[in-house]
Amino acid sequence: MASSTLGNGLRPKPARAFRSVSVSTETDGSDLDVPISQDLSGQDGTPARRAPALLHKVKNRRSILTLVASEQKLFAGTQGGEILVWSLKTYERLFSITAHRGAVLGLCISQYGKWLLSCAGDAIVNVWCTASLNRLYSIYSTYDVGDIFCIAYSDLLQTAYFGAQNTSIQWYDLSRKDLAAPTDLHAHPAQRNHRFFDSKGPGGISTPRPADMMEYLDHGGQILEIDKSHIIQYAHYGYVYCMTLCKGLGQELEQETLVTGGGDGTVKLWKLSKRHDAMVEQIGVLEMGDMSILSMAINNTVLYTGRLEGEVNVWDLETRQPIQTFKAHSTDVLTLSIGNGLIFTGGADGHAKIFERYKCKSDWEAHEKLILASTVINYKEQPYLITGGNDDCIAIWDLAETYTIPLKGPKPSNEQLVQSLSKFVAYRTVSSKPEYAEDCRQGASWLRTLFKRYGASTEILRTDDNHNPVIFARFKGKTSRGKRVLFYGHYDVIPATNETSRWATEPFVMEGRDGYLYGRGVTDNKGPILAALYAVADLVAEKKLETDVVFLIEGEEESGSRGFEATVKRNKDLIGHIDWILLANSNWLNDDLPCLTYGLRGVVHANVTVEGGNQDLHSGVNGSKLLNEPLKDLVMLMAQLNGSAECIDIPHFYDKIIPTTKAEERRYKAIETILMRSSPKHEIASSLKARWREPSLTIHGFKTSGAGNSTIIPHLASAALSIRLVPDQSASEIQNALVDYLEEQFAQLKTSNRLSISTGHPADPWLGDPDNEIYQILEEAIVDVWGLEPVAESVEDPASPKSSTFQREPKLGTSMSSEGRKKRRSTASKLEATDNLNAGRKPLYIREGGSIPVIRFLEKELNAPAAQLPCGQSSDSAHLDNERMRLQNLYNSRKIFRRVFKDLPSR
Repeated sequence: MASSTLGNGLRPKPARAFRSVSVSTETDGSDLDVPISQDLSGQDGTPARRAPALLHKVKNRRSILTLVASEQKLFAGTQGGEILVWSLKTYERLFSITAHRGAVLGLCISQYGKWLLSCAGDAIVNVWCTASLNRLYSIYSTYDVGDIFCIAYSDLLQTAYFGAQNTSIQWYDLSRKDLAAPTDLHAHPAQRNHRFFDSKGPGGISTPRPADMMEYLDHGGQILEIDKSHIIQYAHYGYVYCMTLCKGLGQELEQETLVTGGGDGTVKLWKLSKRHDAMVEQIGVLEMGDMSILSMAINNTVLYTGRLEGEVNVWDLETRQPIQTFKAHSTDVLTLSIGNGLIFTGGADGHAKIFERYKCKSDWEAHEKLILASTVINYKEQPYLITGGNDDCIAIWDLAETYTIPLKGPKPSNEQLVQSLSKFVAYRTVSSKPEYAEDCRQGASWLRTLFKRYGASTEILRTDDNHNPVIFARFKGKTSRGKRVLFYGHYDVIPATNETSRWATEPFVMEGRDGYLYGRGVTDNKGPILAALYAVADLVAEKKLETDVVFLIEGEEESGSRGFEATVKRNKDLIGHIDWILLANSNWLNDDLPCLTYGLRGVVHANVTVEGGNQDLHSGVNGSKLLNEPLKDLVMLMAQLNGSAECIDIPHFYDKIIPTTKAEERRYKAIETILMRSSPKHEIASSLKARWREPSLTIHGFKTSGAGNSTIIPHLASAALSIRLVPDQSASEIQNALVDYLEEQFAQLKTSNRLSISTGHPADPWLGDPDNEIYQILEEAIVDVWGLEPVAESVEDPASPKSSTFQREPKLGTSMSSEGRKKRRSTASKLEATDNLNAGRKPLYIREGGSIPVIRFLEKELNAPAAQLPCGQSSDSAHLDNERMRLQNLYNSRKIFRRVFKDLPSR
């Protein structure tokens, strides 16, 4: 950026598309002595620390220019004039409104978090309710102030202060808003001509202006005009880029001083009072060169300022003397924050840096382009750095692992859970590919270490034929008299590559985006495993784990659970007596309502091969009615499996199937009622029954020998098929009946070809008892954790496929009728409670058409009933590209597991 001075003495301001001002306030000066866990090499030759872990990233369509956080929410202002709001708990977007006609350049929050104040390139200051994001007040100046770069609010004086492009400082005392003279809306910026954009073109013609005033009025709120006596013209000899408030400089402890920084390179101090004739009075000037002050942060009475060309100045405001000057970046310091005893800077080169006592300890590329905004927060006793840039992203950086920050209590946090999941996903535990064998072993070892860290006794159980091991872990309860729970899961995943760029992220590098975690295995099954592990860790830390919880985590589930059954049988004494079995290896029926799975189909796999001679033949030379072609025989044989009514023709196939009960019919009716809201189609129940509780036969494909062109008669043909089974069919009995039936039908073909049939390991169907104790506790926990209580209807049409009870971000536009504003305010305020997401319902009880081979085996072998808790949403893309899991689902699954592990042993 050029550093020359314009003829009028003003610094050239950075391009508006990339402009941001940053102000940070830190009130606790004692944290400057927080110890640091490790010393890595900085620019002074000392060891440098690695970058903080990227915890999450949220994507927007426009540049992020300013950031501010309350206790529970993150607010961002964008280049497009929007204010966006995210939950700090789940990083899901709660609100999005078009707040200004120009870029939102500054945000601040009142002391107790009730008001959000915004300023922008449209020369307007708006005051918003943080709970509903309804506009309360809109403040404007009758002067042409240009962009309003920065804003500060004094709760003590109930006054908003802001600095503008026309070098002025202006303010509005909101305690006197009802005493002000009536506003003259003709002087409102929306009604005035812009000197540049509304200038006349060739022929004396200007572009017609839209009815902008109606847009402002549609937002609601009281329109307030700044008193002309509440303006200081030429407060700086340059744009007023940044400001903050400082306490403790006057005689009274709570007395506030306004600190401003401008394009003239000076910092100015302003005494504030309630006196109408002297509300803002200059009391000091701090000068150190003429480079523009672009950002500032304050810690008690120590001021930090960031300048053009990378310099940071540190000032003692009580003595008004400089303490230190250091070169932070080779480019402009566009944002600066203070927190946890450290200085955080963001530059125009996309790099963020961390300084301890003015020495660089971390330097990393935080954004692809400019870093325009930052803030440091402590959310639930965990420290975070949040940055935003003109790459349209907000990044949340976890500071806890890099720096030793004293935390209260031993209970592991949700952030630690996410960090562990990121490390877990990084192990490419693909059981179906030998080249990943070492990754599988290392992933198993890492998981075992995590169990041990939180107090479990562990063993690595070897499997036959050198397959991936099974991890056994036992958390010992306070008593041996209660009922013991076993949690089953698997650490292996299916293959994933990004060679064709079908993944939005690297599959084995977990990335948080817009409230979701992306990566192979996050939902199937690594996320649920860690949610259960951390739930037990919570109880151990709280000394509330009454009886043992046992984990069996295998590494071959995606490859047919090779070796698992034999391993369990060999180690039954180690596992001990089990009263309940819990799994979490499936997903909800849709994205809206939690589910409990109580049934799975079984499966029998077979490969059927018909073989003739030793070589392929030419159809023109050898084809005749006398030749028994293997592929013809195979097709005719496959045709004997299904009758015309789509029934499977194996004798006695349907004899043991359990009929539908009245209780089950009620469950299907409940599911149909829910699904009809988003997909109004008939016969939903019958469709689900066909996929969940009725058997099916599938021919997956044919393979033949030879080149496969149209002249070849293959000498060998094979078909892969599977049969899905339902209670109370026996997988081994059906498998034997299938083989017998195929052999019998093949004999009737009287062919010279040979038949061979190979079968895989059969899996029995499973049917749990939805009325037993474990399902009762699971249902109670789901209702409590997910808050299944009545909430407002969605703004959208409930019949629309896009509508859902999780649509918590109302689409708030600038053009809206008064009726629409009332509906928006009502909806927004009721959608505020992010856990109360579903309308007065229990979880859906569902069955599934897929199979988990080990679930019925564990029930039989351990003589204990099983239950299945789906953790993820239906859109999680398990086994597909862009597998993901919503943070809210991960956190709430942990809470549900905790409740189950705590309450189930006493039932």
